[in-house]
Amino acid sequence: MKTGGGEVVRRLEQFKTACRKAGVKLTHQRLEIFREIAASLEHPDAETVFRGVRARLPTVSLDTVYRTLWLLDGLGLITTLGPRRECVRFDPNLEHHHHYFCVECGLAKDFESVELNVLAIPASVKKFGSVLATHVEVRGLCAACAGKTASGKTPAARQPRRKPSKPGGER
Repeated sequence: MKTGGGEVVRRLEQFKTACRKAGVKLTHQRLEIFREIAASLEHPDAETVFRGVRARLPTVSLDTVYRTLWLLDGLGLITTLGPRRECVRFDPNLEHHHHYFCVECGLAKDFESVELNVLAIPASVKKFGSVLATHVEVRGLCAACAGKTASGKTPAARQPRRKPSKPGGER
């Protein structure tokens, strides 16, 4: 699914302004990589961005896509979803919102919630250091995967995917 044209244009202008302010060269490849993510509502991972850009720029490398996505993150033009050790998804929507993830197929969708926006940060979290931002990630089975599970077409996903524990309970 794609973002509306007006929103993409607005995001592209933000990108160009941020590059100028940071003294970052605005290359054709960077522009196309940003355009690919700015137009998406799917929170694509780097490989998905790579495939989309490569259709227009066959010479772009996966390394260039990764470096550009981390540059965009560093410029504050996109955010990342999920732990950085796993498959990172990138989100161009900088408005405060939350995410729903399907633990079976990886579907990622934005949602808004006034109730979640006003949750108080527990004192136990504040002991770790300052809090710069918050968002909630809700994990479950999307309607399509739940339907397949109910029909017996896929195994039931009872727990979010986790890496196996190491001996002694370490991860």
